Amino acid sequence: MIAFSQKKEVLDNLPHNIDDYIFVKPGDSVTIKLNEITLLPKQKFQSKDDIRYYLWFRRKVFKAYPYAILASKRLDSLNSRLSRIESKSKKRKYTRQVQKYIEGEFTDQIKKMTKTEGRILIKLIHRQTGETTFNNIKGLRSGWKAFWYNTTANLFKLSLKDEYDPENINEDFLIEDILQRAYRDGLLETQKTKLTFDFSDIIFKKKAQIDVEKYKLMFSKIKKKKK
Repeated sequence: MIAFSQKKEVLDNLPHNIDDYIFVKPGDSVTIKLNEITLLPKQKFQSKDDIRYYLWFRRKVFKAYPYAILASKRLDSLNSRLSRIESKSKKRKYTRQVQKYIEGEFTDQIKKMTKTEGRILIKLIHRQTGETTFNNIKGLRSGWKAFWYNTTANLFKLSLKDEYDPENINEDFLIEDILQRAYRDGLLETQKTKLTFDFSDIIFKKKAQIDVEKYKLMFSKIKKKKK
């Protein structure tokens, strides 16, 4: 038996406007589009200290991500446009224009990045374009290559051939975990990868274990050097 107060609460919560209802005639079918929901298991940390390292790394991903998206869009646009230009002289002219534009967008920001942020940037370009940074620039003019080497690889002593592999590389798994949770929570604009991995399968296999030992060792070495 439902009490009167309970009945009143139910009635009060019912829609009172005719526009709030859907009228279905016999034989009609109704299709309701639901928002896509990403279900991710709760992360498993070894200690509270590990959570702090994870949050530190997340800040690095958040800093590099916008530049990775912008760089991948520019590279995709450049490569797509070049494939439609037949004249070699026009290709060189267009590449110079884009190079000058991108240098203005990226040089100062990239030079302010740490080595970790630079590595994340290179990995995310592979995630977004489906090609390593090296493959994205290898067919372009020498000045374009010099820009990337001078502002990323030489600056950070990193390889532009680094691939993004969240299934086998722990750091890439952490990056993807951070991205997927940020997408779910509306903290970052969702950008689908051009690679073929299935993160839901990967995180299930890894049992959502978060491993930040690499960064613990890194900070330990830094502390020793300071001493």
